[in-house]
Amino acid sequence: MRSTFFLACFLTFCCTAASAADRLLYDLRCEYLTNPLGIDTNTPRFTWRMADDRQGIAQHTYRIVVGTDSSAVAESRGECWDTGEVMADVNLVVYEGIRLKPFTRYYWKIEAKSTLGELYRPADIAFFETGMMDAGQWQGAWISDRHDIHYRPAPYFRKTFDAPKRITSARAYIAVAGLYELYLNGQRVGDQRLDPMYTRYDRRTLYVAHDVTNLVNQGANAIGVILGNGWYNHQARAVWDFDRAPWRNRPAFCLDLRITYEDGTVETIISDRDWKTSGGAITSNNIYTAEHYDGRLEQAGWNTIDFDDSDWQGVIYRSAPSKHVVAQVLHPIRNVEEIRPKEVIRFNDSTYLFDLGRNIAGVSKLTISGPAGTELRLKHGERLGKNGRVDLSNIDVYYRPTDNTDPFQTDIVTLKGRGLETFMPRFNYKGFRYVEVTSSQPVQLDSTHLVGYFMHSDVPAIGQIRSSNPLVDRIAWAANNSYLSNLFGYPTDCPQREKNGWTGDGHFAIETALYNFDGITIYEKWLADHRDEQQPNGVLPDIIPTGGWGYGTANGTDWTSTIAIIPWNLYLFYGDTKPLSDNYESIKRYVDYVTRISPNGLTTWGRGDWVPVKSRSSLELTSSIYYYVDAVILAKAAKILGKTADYDRYAELATFIKKAINDKYLNPETGIYASGTQTELSMPLMWDVVPDTLVSKVAARLANRVRADGNHIDVGVLGAKALLNALSENGYADLAYQLAANDTYPSWGWWIVNGATTLLENWDLEAERDISDNHMMFGEIGAWFFKGLGGIKPDESRPGFKHVLIEPHFVEGLDAFDASFNGPYGTIKSSWKKEGKKVAIEVIIPANSTATLLLPDGEPRTLMAGSHRLEWKR
Repeated sequence: MRSTFFLACFLTFCCTAASAADRLLYDLRCEYLTNPLGIDTNTPRFTWRMADDRQGIAQHTYRIVVGTDSSAVAESRGECWDTGEVMADVNLVVYEGIRLKPFTRYYWKIEAKSTLGELYRPADIAFFETGMMDAGQWQGAWISDRHDIHYRPAPYFRKTFDAPKRITSARAYIAVAGLYELYLNGQRVGDQRLDPMYTRYDRRTLYVAHDVTNLVNQGANAIGVILGNGWYNHQARAVWDFDRAPWRNRPAFCLDLRITYEDGTVETIISDRDWKTSGGAITSNNIYTAEHYDGRLEQAGWNTIDFDDSDWQGVIYRSAPSKHVVAQVLHPIRNVEEIRPKEVIRFNDSTYLFDLGRNIAGVSKLTISGPAGTELRLKHGERLGKNGRVDLSNIDVYYRPTDNTDPFQTDIVTLKGRGLETFMPRFNYKGFRYVEVTSSQPVQLDSTHLVGYFMHSDVPAIGQIRSSNPLVDRIAWAANNSYLSNLFGYPTDCPQREKNGWTGDGHFAIETALYNFDGITIYEKWLADHRDEQQPNGVLPDIIPTGGWGYGTANGTDWTSTIAIIPWNLYLFYGDTKPLSDNYESIKRYVDYVTRISPNGLTTWGRGDWVPVKSRSSLELTSSIYYYVDAVILAKAAKILGKTADYDRYAELATFIKKAINDKYLNPETGIYASGTQTELSMPLMWDVVPDTLVSKVAARLANRVRADGNHIDVGVLGAKALLNALSENGYADLAYQLAANDTYPSWGWWIVNGATTLLENWDLEAERDISDNHMMFGEIGAWFFKGLGGIKPDESRPGFKHVLIEPHFVEGLDAFDASFNGPYGTIKSSWKKEGKKVAIEVIIPANSTATLLLPDGEPRTLMAGSHRLEWKR
């Protein structure tokens, strides 16, 4: 119960002027990347932050200059664009200068003045490089070897060339149908993995730009390429029919190596018929199953100048997989973390089990010596059977092998027998904790012979929570592990059984993603995949990208609302209208389709509350709520983008849908929706369907239902998204925290106390289906910690955390909580600690932004930028 509260507020002021060294602009980015190479847009976006922790500091003006001469730009002179001094406090500006040229490095500098008149500059100027800009710039041809889609060994390619003059710069641009590794003079180019990212290959193909200046020699050179199948040539069979994808073909590539010499001349080494091709040690590779490697087939030095390629074959021309070849502009996949085994178990002299101690997505690397022809099998799994061996039965359920030559998640390595050998897959990743190594001959293995690599899109971590409850921290950590395990150029459902871009999983976890990681580049790419996949009538498939599967009867609003929900959240978190404008017509076609099939404002198009604990919720209610959410987002986007007629139309549609839902499903006397399950009560509350006069009644009914369910959750994926938010935002934060921190079944904590290091697919540890141990569909809890405990939320009227809403909840059972989030303007912090009858509160608001703090007395308090320390009497 609340009693009388009072507030003692102690603000930390700094009255002395900051030194010039402190007045910095930092984190200069173009297209949300630091000094990117190979961008194709003529209107790149520039962002920056102010480094100044003094009270109330805000930007008053900015000036951006862009040019090709770094010295001139450093002196604030740019021939391409000079905004002049613009009176604005924004930190996101779109380029409006002269038309950008391809293959050009542009330097840019931002200067800003504060409201105090002080000048802020960056420590260094920034740059970006354009790439092809349009398909007509390519000089190379699409080439491949002469094999068909069923041939399993990976193709290797090579070419020698001469660079006769001193080199100023060299850039390699490579577009690939499939996956690749690129080499120059024996050295691998870059540290990216599984490039380029997976797309709908017959509608959009990505190319990657590399700075290879330091790898090209004056004189003789050799260039090499290995191609992997990836999703382009899916040779394994599974239920989603990727082996029958319309684009499927033998991998191919197109390459331009553009060399600029000191005398200003440019030479381009291209992919053409003068290349040669052969097989090598990679005898099979499959993004879904595993990789096979025979060391006896290695061709040492194949990618160097002195290699004898007289036995290699000629290449063939291939048609481009699509007419839309565009730059890959996002954070790449990398081996981000090396994980050494926590335990090694020897079953016999040819069978060993390596336990990494945690579940990850990625690969293992084996280092070993042995006789030539020794075959080792590396089986990767999440679970152990009763015999202590790796058990794949929870993750191989959708695999449809035609024979036993390509076992699931099992690399097969054959040794060449020449000393120490190392194997790590190039074109595959897996979901696993355990690696079981079996050998055809006796071997001696210990913890030094195998390591795991946690692979994922290398997005910067920007959020962190810490609390006085170790279980809360562990749940947040596991949620982040699952999120990263399912981020491979697009968000996936699981990294082992499917690796598919399930739309529902993607939007259920979007806020957890954006509070914890700077992932806008990944989501903008995935939204382009949505646009590629959308049917003319507006329909989207369940999984994106897809080879054709997923346009069935259940791919409805509760899943494919990604097309509206994700652009809207990007707008809220980044303050950028581009995701809304890029996807506006797609959102509109989608909503119009649902309207055509749902003339009464209600729809049953959807999957429903997937994998609930026990209670079943109304499909029509839950799908209609998402229909309403889509209409609301579309109306808001129309207003933001100045589409007045559309705003009026879709705002009216949203009102119509809301009334239809409430007329059929809400009992105003009891405050119960439908049958009154936790999902049926929490979803209308979270998504603002409940009439204002009945919010408190419905919230009370939800709280009573939770108590009747033993103070435990009884929801599936839709309820898991809504439940905690519906409670904490409507006066029941203590109860929401109790659910979040439970360690008995069913709960997130139940997974953790039973050894989980990632989030699971099923509340029931003994379930017989839907039992992946690394799923993100229940991942909203990772966002709720920021919102429901730290209280950090974006303000829709001033998005991108230009204005921050902070409403912490000092819940019973938790003594301290700290949330920090590095938003577009800088670090936001909301921290509190109970000290006897008081709560000590610390709030940090970054320069050039403001906040509204709401404490339990309900009185809003405006906070300027800077540090704020408060005491609250309970």
